[in-house]
Amino acid sequence: MLFTFRVAPSLKLTKALYQTLSKKHYTVKTPVYLKPLNSKISDYMRNGLVEEAQNLFDATPQRNTVTWNAMIRGYFQNGQLNQAMLLYNRMPDRDIYSYNTVISGLMQCGEVSNARDVFDCMPLRDVVTWNSMISGFVCNGLMDEAFWIFDRMPLKDVVSCNLMITGLLKRGDLDLAEELFKEMGARNVESWTLMMSGLLSAGRIVDACEIFESMPVNVRDVQAWNTMITGYIDNGYLEIAEVLFHKMPERDWNSWNGIITGLVNVQRLSDAMRLFWEMPQKCPRTWNLILMELVRNGLVKEAHAVLVKNPFGDVVSITNTIIGYFHLGEVQTAVELFESAPIRDITLWNVTIFGLGENDRGEDGLKLFMRMREISFPVDEFTFTSVLTIGSILPSLNLGEQTHAQSIKMGFDFFNAVCNAMVTMYARCGNMDSSFMVFSSMSSNDLISWNSIIGGFAHHGDGEKALHMFNQMRLTVIKPNQITFIGVLSACSHTGLVEEGKYYFYIMKYKYFLQPMSEHYTCIVDLLSRFGHIDEAMRFLDQMRDDGIEASASVWGALLGACRIHSNVNVGEIAGEKVLELEPWNSGVYMILAEMFTNSGRKKDAEKIWVRMKEIGVKKQPGCSWIELNNSGHVFLSGDGSHPEFYDICSILELLLIEMEIEMLKPNVSSCQDILAICG
Repeated sequence: MLFTFRVAPSLKLTKALYQTLSKKHYTVKTPVYLKPLNSKISDYMRNGLVEEAQNLFDATPQRNTVTWNAMIRGYFQNGQLNQAMLLYNRMPDRDIYSYNTVISGLMQCGEVSNARDVFDCMPLRDVVTWNSMISGFVCNGLMDEAFWIFDRMPLKDVVSCNLMITGLLKRGDLDLAEELFKEMGARNVESWTLMMSGLLSAGRIVDACEIFESMPVNVRDVQAWNTMITGYIDNGYLEIAEVLFHKMPERDWNSWNGIITGLVNVQRLSDAMRLFWEMPQKCPRTWNLILMELVRNGLVKEAHAVLVKNPFGDVVSITNTIIGYFHLGEVQTAVELFESAPIRDITLWNVTIFGLGENDRGEDGLKLFMRMREISFPVDEFTFTSVLTIGSILPSLNLGEQTHAQSIKMGFDFFNAVCNAMVTMYARCGNMDSSFMVFSSMSSNDLISWNSIIGGFAHHGDGEKALHMFNQMRLTVIKPNQITFIGVLSACSHTGLVEEGKYYFYIMKYKYFLQPMSEHYTCIVDLLSRFGHIDEAMRFLDQMRDDGIEASASVWGALLGACRIHSNVNVGEIAGEKVLELEPWNSGVYMILAEMFTNSGRKKDAEKIWVRMKEIGVKKQPGCSWIELNNSGHVFLSGDGSHPEFYDICSILELLLIEMEIEMLKPNVSSCQDILAICG
């Protein structure tokens, strides 16, 4: 395609030409007394003070076209399309800037057809008018319409061509953009930078470099250098980017930040920190980028040490370091850093509450939440999500219900994240009715919502409801993911739906193209082996290896449990040994193997298991149970007498045993009457 066009010599000449043709379509000179008014209206609109601008406009009896234009432009800037058009229709006189402002505003609002109507009814157009139309079509993805306008422009300037190149690059027409670039009579720095950026995005490094080298020295500004540096980094040529960085005649913040980011991304942290110290205008954003990468690489203590020694740390730096300590399990250090923070924002509170819950310190997380409420610190949806997550792992449902009530009172129950946490919390605490009620009351269910309710029903053994919810989900636009199918396969396993389980496993793999994970194989192996299909379960283990997935301890554990049920000692022994290879401290596996050997008459093998267990130092984990009484949770461990009411509880149990024995000794009256009737 050849682009033939006449380039406008300059905007000044174009304007002069149109003024000569039709002076009445240009704004007359603004009187001196109106300049402060027009400036004030523009300032109000720029700062979002629409009502103040409107009051000032209404209170001014004398206005000129500039005043009306300032109001219309301000309405568009603040997203008030209808008000802008109402005022435009009321204008006593319009100039070309009025039309251009309305066209640009309509295009920004996606009102392409209305913008075209304004364009068509204009008595006169300048290059800005045509460019506004091209820009609008490009922004709305209508490149064919943009071409139509571009081809019919009486005069084209550099902006026209740059807009077209932008649209072509956005559409992926790099060759056409390059052709237009080469045919341009005049180019500015944006023209060169756009073309370089497009070539770099396509991986055409050499071509981009040629354009960069051919740029006039007086045009090659810092943005052009930054574009090349970023392109080299994105294409994996960091060393060349470093050379270019050091050659730059001048650098801005983007130059420093770009090269430091590149160094951080390839984990050259010492070089990144060295450049940071050389940076003339340091900022917390760049520093936090380096700090975050230190944390991600597990160098949390090093990040903390640097944080303490430099003055660039802020609340974001502290938050990232606390997250790192929580990931390392160093909870106390994380809490101490939280307490020493000079400023705490909502994110810092939320991170600490969540981190405590994730590290089995849920009660401390709740205390922190209560402290937060006592000082009237504002909370958000993430606060409630963290607290509800903690509530889901505590023995008492009371806390979760209270948090639910608070979220309703404060208006956070409309957030999907909060509702999803409620669904999960009620499900984990065993109250599936409340879980389903929250799920059903949500304005819209996302993937997490469906996964939570399906997983909840499956966990509680209600496989039919879990599968029903999955089929309901398939009727929506939401696509299941791997977590969804863990719930589905678990539901089949709990319900004994062998054929359905295999069916869902295969549609996951071949219809939704989801790669099975270890958890999926655990579910399907458990389902098949528990219902006697041990040979088929073994074939799935072979398939698992073919898929390149290493069988986890949970998969072999599921097979071992099924072998115990079906007295398959040979396969059970293999499965048990596989588990012990991965988890040598798993006391339950030793117990199951010893039991299976004993029941099959292999007492010597059972004794070997006991000896092996003793030599390694493995001890049986004590059984644990808890009960909620008077809004308080009580935890009991097998063989533990540390509960403060232990002896009272034992006394009550003895009394209950005595009463049960007495009841058993009493004659059953109805049974005696039946015997007498038989004896005649």
